[in-house]
Amino acid sequence: MRQSELFTRIERQAPKDETTKNAELLARAGFVSKLTSGVYSYLPLGLRVLRKIEAVVREEMNAIGGTEILMPQLHPKSNWMTTGGWDKIDVLFKLKSRTDKEYALGQSEEEIVTPLVMKYIESYRDLPRAVYQIHWKFRDELRSKSGLLRGVEFFMKDMYSFHEDQKDFDRFYGVAKAAYMKIFKRLGLTAKVAEASGGGFSEKISYEFMVLTDAGEDDILYCEKCEFCVNTEIAKQKEGDACPKCEKGKLAKARASEVGNVFDLGQKFSKDFDLGFKDEVGEKQYPIMGCYGVGISRLMGVIVEKCNDKDGIVWPETVAPFKVHLLVLNGASGDAVYKDLQKAGIEVLYDDRDLSAGAKFAEADLVGIPWRLVVSPKLGPEKIEVKRRGEKDAKIIDIKELHGIIR
Repeated sequence: MRQSELFTRIERQAPKDETTKNAELLARAGFVSKLTSGVYSYLPLGLRVLRKIEAVVREEMNAIGGTEILMPQLHPKSNWMTTGGWDKIDVLFKLKSRTDKEYALGQSEEEIVTPLVMKYIESYRDLPRAVYQIHWKFRDELRSKSGLLRGVEFFMKDMYSFHEDQKDFDRFYGVAKAAYMKIFKRLGLTAKVAEASGGGFSEKISYEFMVLTDAGEDDILYCEKCEFCVNTEIAKQKEGDACPKCEKGKLAKARASEVGNVFDLGQKFSKDFDLGFKDEVGEKQYPIMGCYGVGISRLMGVIVEKCNDKDGIVWPETVAPFKVHLLVLNGASGDAVYKDLQKAGIEVLYDDRDLSAGAKFAEADLVGIPWRLVVSPKLGPEKIEVKRRGEKDAKIIDIKELHGIIR
């Protein structure tokens, strides 16, 4: 893509109403534009990042047997009345049509996915099943803040599994947990698995996947000697206590952002809808259900919170909008390099604009694409400057060596 074709521009100052790094940097660098509190437009660069995170999540969900579907965002009131959610869930957006029919905007999909999937489950032979979607969600938050970390409208993967018994759910939870950890690793993040309250989804303990960041809205206690981690909302321990799991380490307290979760829903929703299956002896049973969420737009914000420096964003290569940022200076032409990289299947943002070298370098650092290439008359036709974002020094190489460095 030629940068001159982007309709967006770099902002010199961060928006006055944004206080977190992700909100400031994403807005300044032209990835998102805030419409109102908790609601953002994703601009061309931002949409590319969002789609790359989405692709990683989709690959890992498909790898564990998830089947992708797409469910409505507009839910009949009757489904939510069946489960009691209409009156109990305070973040539920409610609206009425001109025909006086009432609806909810999807903040989660248990009320829709349960009757949908159970329509096709007749016996234990049809289990287990796992379906997921990647879609927009809506929650009537009283305080939408922290940029993409807490939105009224947000992009999310939610998967729902159906099992013959608790043992099979527990088995699949282990599979899903491993897939989640793989997702976060691929995105350049280290997540801790914390025990937490089931909130409005379940009376059982849930599991939250937490990334340490000062912009987070949760406090956790964790052990550096083992995997023990717990949300302080349900913790029986306090900071400095011995770890109850390994008894070797002491518990440290930290702020964190939840990037994923798992809820054991038990039989609540299948019983609410009175939808069951026939077991081996022909008797009606209700499936155990699980819910597995990953906040895709939130992950974009968390990555920026973790991957930045004084000059701007430092995108992990997996999710960067482009692999290469090609800059031309002082009237030089980078067309040949641009076409060569494109031919090799390398994604390139080509800064062909008529700006000073200082302005281009500053904007490239702010945008944070992993590799910066510079073509200029000073270097001559056979040389090119190469620099990795986040590293101090650039080096000058023969253009013919470029493919050996950037693959």
